[in-house]
Amino acid sequence: MTPAAAPMSRPVVKNPAGLKAFRISPTDTNYFACLADPMTEGAPFLAIVEIYEPGGATPPNTHAAAYEFFYILEGEGVGLCDGVEAPLRPGSFLMIPPGKEHVVRNTGSGKLYALTVMAPNEGFAELIHAGAPVALSDEDVAVLTRALPVAA
Repeated sequence: MTPAAAPMSRPVVKNPAGLKAFRISPTDTNYFACLADPMTEGAPFLAIVEIYEPGGATPPNTHAAAYEFFYILEGEGVGLCDGVEAPLRPGSFLMIPPGKEHVVRNTGSGKLYALTVMAPNEGFAELIHAGAPVALSDEDVAVLTRALPVAA
């Protein structure tokens, strides 16, 4: 496991083409492009773009103390929490309170891209970084370039 970085002391600027991405488990149908987290920048929260393959979903999961926020950048899906199924499309968001089991599922024909923020981190950055590195596709970089400010 990679140790956490020192706390942030200066601004961080990244280019989408240079983002590191990981898949937690080889059988997972989603992977994570890391924007800001305790492992690399010393951020006190986690910010990623979660990328779901067509038909992909998160396994059902719960966070004891963390709030998790999903903002849909591209694609279509559903969020499931507490018996409520919410449609997810570009511009929509879903916020999950601590202690609530939830799933996000891609229901579209292409990939689903969600800007995901978790605060506090609650060990999720460490779990992501312990996974297998994934190369972002040209499509992934194109979506991230439209969605994120690009460094000069």
